[in-house]
Amino acid sequence: MSSPSGLTGVPMAITPLNRKDFTSDQEVRWCPGCGDYAILSTFQSMMADLGLRRENTVIVSGIGCASRFPYYVDSYGMHSIHGRAPAIATGVAITRPDLNVWVVTGDGDALSIGGNHLIHTLRRNVNLTILLFNNQIYGLTKGQYSPTSEQGKVTKSTPYGSVDSPFNPISLAIGAEASFVARAIDSDRQGLTEVMTAAAAHRGTSLVEIYQNCPIFNDDAFAGLKGPDAADALIVLRDKEPITFGRDGQFCVARNDSFEIEVANTAEVDPARIVVHDVARKDPSQAFAISRLTESGVLRQAPVGIFRQVERPAYDDLVRDQISLAQSKDRGAALAAVIAGNDTWEARAT
Repeated sequence: MSSPSGLTGVPMAITPLNRKDFTSDQEVRWCPGCGDYAILSTFQSMMADLGLRRENTVIVSGIGCASRFPYYVDSYGMHSIHGRAPAIATGVAITRPDLNVWVVTGDGDALSIGGNHLIHTLRRNVNLTILLFNNQIYGLTKGQYSPTSEQGKVTKSTPYGSVDSPFNPISLAIGAEASFVARAIDSDRQGLTEVMTAAAAHRGTSLVEIYQNCPIFNDDAFAGLKGPDAADALIVLRDKEPITFGRDGQFCVARNDSFEIEVANTAEVDPARIVVHDVARKDPSQAFAISRLTESGVLRQAPVGIFRQVERPAYDDLVRDQISLAQSKDRGAALAAVIAGNDTWEARAT
């Protein structure tokens, strides 16, 4: 069995695996009805289908409900510190190219205290996959507003309503020029499997935002994107296809007279103006514009699927190449060159 392109050098299992092979002996301790259960089950099945070895899999998490994830997957893992999972995972990816590295984080962990680490991991293009569970609330600490909560959100920490302008995680990732950006929904097993599989195959940093329901502190935050009304709200992105949606394809994403992207009635738009999705487009502006169809914190409609998937050098590959080059030279001469350099100083007594 061959490795996906993003996992070059990662050993694959010789014998077929199933979900149970990636299920640990730990009791899963999330609230009843939490969307994390569906994500965990989908992840375990996907990993088995990919044929990845458990001993060559590392999951690094931060702090939050989602960050319990490493306990429940039978692989190597680390429940690290708040917001720093991408930094720790970067070290793993650089030093161990034989491993497939995953970061599991939440909207609070990744976008608040961990925001700095997240954006720099994305711009560097480290070869790892980030699963960002977004429930638009702080769940572990019992219901405070998060960086993705909508304006006016009444919580224990915002009793008069939040006045913050929330992040759109997809826009943030594309703005940082991430090479792979996608979104899925916890209850859509097929869609979630498709984007996670593509993310694992991508060489570089992959970010998958997952809309995840918190039944205790923010129940039904994504209700409009599920059930019978989902067809008119979900904008399913398919590469190289015109972007249309709705039960009968009655809506589309088109360019208006100002060349801005907007939602329109398909029957009223010149077909030439309907946007054709292109995940490999080098210029991130179209992917960014599509991400803005989801108003931050307000989910009247939402694009799902892969927004961007472009090839560029992975940070850890470049670091290892640089180290190999330095080691290939005469170490004494290399050290002398570093010490001498082009800038010198003369210290004089005064």
